[in-house]
Amino acid sequence: MGAVEFSLIFFGCMFLFLALGIPIAVALGGLSVILVWIFWGGNALSMLILKSYSMTSSFELLAVPLFIFMANMLERSRIADDLYDAMSKFAGKQPGGLAAGTIVICMIFAAMSGISGAATVSMGILALPAMLARGYKPTLAAGTIAAGGSLGILIPPSVTMIIYAIVAEVSVGKLYAAGVLPGLLLVGIFLLYIFIRARLQPEVAPPLPDHELASWPEKLASLKGLIFPIFLVVGVLGSILLGIASISEAAAVGAAGSIVATVMKRGFQPKMFHETAVRTLLVTSLIFWIVIGASAFATLYTAMGAAGLIKGLILGLEVNRYIIMFAMMAILLVMGMVIETTGIIMIAVPVMTPITVSLGFDPIWFGILFIINMEIGFLTPPFGYNLFYLKGVAPKSISLNQIYLSVVPYVLLMIAGLALCIAFPEIILWLPSAVFG
Repeated sequence: MGAVEFSLIFFGCMFLFLALGIPIAVALGGLSVILVWIFWGGNALSMLILKSYSMTSSFELLAVPLFIFMANMLERSRIADDLYDAMSKFAGKQPGGLAAGTIVICMIFAAMSGISGAATVSMGILALPAMLARGYKPTLAAGTIAAGGSLGILIPPSVTMIIYAIVAEVSVGKLYAAGVLPGLLLVGIFLLYIFIRARLQPEVAPPLPDHELASWPEKLASLKGLIFPIFLVVGVLGSILLGIASISEAAAVGAAGSIVATVMKRGFQPKMFHETAVRTLLVTSLIFWIVIGASAFATLYTAMGAAGLIKGLILGLEVNRYIIMFAMMAILLVMGMVIETTGIIMIAVPVMTPITVSLGFDPIWFGILFIINMEIGFLTPPFGYNLFYLKGVAPKSISLNQIYLSVVPYVLLMIAGLALCIAFPEIILWLPSAVFG
């Protein structure tokens, strides 16, 4: 059987299994085991075991459960309450001020937690009811929270970046540095959109009423809620970017810091700690099973020569390399709608990264473009995770269809940001070059 026929059979079966509701880890891993048994016999299964063990025993992956634990602890430490209190006081009479403050809080939370769900859930509980009570339209309020929460995929210390870096065999530190400016770019684009729309349509995002405006002493007093988050961000990201600590060591610092934050907020309880540890175990296990299944797929796909065939076919096309790049971006956007992020990384990176390097593109640059596509995938129906995170904590008056509609402008804005990063590569590459040389 040729590589083309094998690819058609494999991907056809995979999408069939996913359509039937079979978990992606089972679809990838189980299908790989069956095909290896059919083509090479039972003895060849040891190849999958060795490859999966090599992938999951990577030292950098130790940071994944630590960052997930940190995010879960911060979600329960009431730091988000302090952040939102400070931002709401500074919103003032600026139309769209609460929505803009929510984006800033999500940015800070992203830099503390490394995952998307923490900010989305926290702001869905705090900010969404507050904005609705002050006359914000559900389509703007819900979209702001869903889009702001997705920043945790791009802004370091992103857990998704760790998995990508291991699979693509690039530096996690350089990838983290490369994600900073694109993350700030998207924050700036979101804020610009909110302020412009609030000016043109004040009824969509009205300013705070006069009786809720805070005095300057109240505003300054609220800033104490920013002290610990800033120290935690500087401690985790600073130690990585300055080369003081490895990714896993910095993650351990962040996990310890989240415990300290919970104790300081008098929210630490044995039951809460146990629940956080169990949630961390469940999420980490899910990620690792996907890594194991997808690693088996990548091993089989490479052994069949399909990856090399696809690379040869694409590189043999007599078209501009940017056309190939845009085609890969389009494929990733579609995959983001129907497949979980870790699965996409394990499926697409072994195929796309060699093509990118052969075309003369920087692998770190491509990595951030890839991550931005994964971020967009958290917002795109039918399976955008942030849509369901938000629906789970939103008031019953907010329907899923309203949430779907609310993210459309932000998806378009993120695609515009992606295009800017493609047109101006230095947005991505300047900071890694400045920090790492």
